[in-house]
Amino acid sequence: MRTRTLLPAVLTVASLTLVGCGDGSDDSGSGAVDAASSQAPSATASASAPEGGASEGGGSAEVPEALRFTGTTVDGKPFDGAALAGRPTVLWFWAPWCPKCRAQAAETAKVAKEYEGEANVVGVAGLDGNDAMRDFVDQTGTGSFPHVSDEAGAVWKRFEVTEQSRYVILDKDGETVYEGVLPGGEGLSGKVAGLTG
Repeated sequence: MRTRTLLPAVLTVASLTLVGCGDGSDDSGSGAVDAASSQAPSATASASAPEGGASEGGGSAEVPEALRFTGTTVDGKPFDGAALAGRPTVLWFWAPWCPKCRAQAAETAKVAKEYEGEANVVGVAGLDGNDAMRDFVDQTGTGSFPHVSDEAGAVWKRFEVTEQSRYVILDKDGETVYEGVLPGGEGLSGKVAGLTG
């Protein structure tokens, strides 16, 4: 019975691993996504929010379908996407061994600080074990915002993310407005500014 449960997770991780760090293409063009990925749940939290993911003032908004999920941070704390309703959200999908992800870390942390209280920023770590994920957060100085430990790939699958170093950006209503690669995080601040201004 356990094999039936474990096999799909192992196959998902294996297929995501084969993708590597992406094909190097910059999908920052239109930022359009299909309807299925715009309805997928997200894992996000404000830079000012506690690690558990609750954001100040965000809990009173109606929770869109995209934010109806739970998880655990790389620090082992519970994470509830519903607490993030009512604010734009940046989901940063990364893997600990990915050099492109490491290059995006500083800009992502800068955006989290710049838009603290206005937008949620969360890392969604996958394709490795939790110890490696925690080490990545420590080494890159990105501990000022939460990171969901998505070892089984559940959040990745919900957003149809097939490669790391990708961003999924949701508006305050939980609709996906951008999905793609931003090399070095370039352009992330402008995309968030357009949703908070």
